[in-house]
Amino acid sequence: MTDFSASPSSSSFAWPKLDRGPVAVALGMLVIGTVVIAQIVDLRQAVLFLVGGLFGATLYHASFGFTGGWRRLVVERRGGAVRAQMLMVAIAAVVFIPLLAQGSVFGQPLAGAVAPVGVSVLVGAAMFGLGMQLGGGCGSGTLFTVGGGSARMLLTLAFFIFGALVGTAHLPWWLTQPSLPTISLGTSLGAPVAVVVTLVGLAAVAAITVLVERRTHGALERPSKPKTRGLSRLLQGPWPLVGAGVLLALLNIATLLIAGHPWSITYGFGLWGAKIAQSVGVPVASWEFWSAPAQALALNRSVLFDITSVMDFGTLLGAALAAGLAGKFAPKANLPPKSALAAAIGGVLMGYGARLSFGCNIGALFSGIASGSLHGWVWFAAAFLGSYVGIALRPTFGMDGFKK
Repeated sequence: MTDFSASPSSSSFAWPKLDRGPVAVALGMLVIGTVVIAQIVDLRQAVLFLVGGLFGATLYHASFGFTGGWRRLVVERRGGAVRAQMLMVAIAAVVFIPLLAQGSVFGQPLAGAVAPVGVSVLVGAAMFGLGMQLGGGCGSGTLFTVGGGSARMLLTLAFFIFGALVGTAHLPWWLTQPSLPTISLGTSLGAPVAVVVTLVGLAAVAAITVLVERRTHGALERPSKPKTRGLSRLLQGPWPLVGAGVLLALLNIATLLIAGHPWSITYGFGLWGAKIAQSVGVPVASWEFWSAPAQALALNRSVLFDITSVMDFGTLLGAALAAGLAGKFAPKANLPPKSALAAAIGGVLMGYGARLSFGCNIGALFSGIASGSLHGWVWFAAAFLGSYVGIALRPTFGMDGFKK
């Protein structure tokens, strides 16, 4: 006889926690934002806004950040997060490099995240790596944690924006320092060879993490069993790192096809800083960086015309919606002075460093390596070294660093 009073199975959908206010606000702003952007700009921009929302939800539900993943590898000798990152870049690269070699798709011109390799990249990436360990998040990590309600990361974001603005003022000088030209593996080696070389490089990084982890622990760490399944897990998380990495790669491919260039984050921060500075009388329009035609146009138009800004807004709201659905949207105002100082310093270093090195962990590393740009690999190496120094400095600010 069937017992109809039995509790539902673990795969049944249940919503024990739901922050209704944040969910309603985030969902409402996503809907309103989509309509407004479609009206003011165009439908393509509105779609990119929603793609940004999917980025934010994915990052939040999987806690997919470079900062914590790199720190776990260095401190705990656990490399699962870094392997997920390498898989993500690999999937994007297999699609990016051939498409970029083709030059366009469906009539849409395509441009990769390629940049010169020089002193500015080395210094800027190292600064960024150091800053993300003090600030508590990378470019994407800062956005999704702010969206999730973190007051500390809101402080990091504010100084991130300031650092990015100062970086635009100083970038022309940095560009006069020694540098190699832009080097694209796809152009230099041909798309097929460039894909193979990129995949071999990414596999080598993953293999090193496997070697380090097994030597330290004897075996690779197994993912913990999820407490939720099915629709509950989809809407509330947590999502597996590998699955999130695959989804982020697919979303970046979608960004390339729709926007004509890969996912980026930090250009928007510099633009927001410039607009704020201009509003209080700072003559940023006369700066060399902002007097260039493309930058001047961005400075004089609504931020809704800027693809990076619109996707950043979507990322914030997507993360807020995900946090609300998971019942974890919980802003906290208590911020120790040392932690606040670290957030401020980290934010400035990341903003300034990202501008000098032509991007952050997304625009330079993820999109850069996937585009076949040599500067993405140089950025990766320099940022990882900077991150190592940042981990060592964290205890100075009352934060966890190396184990004693």
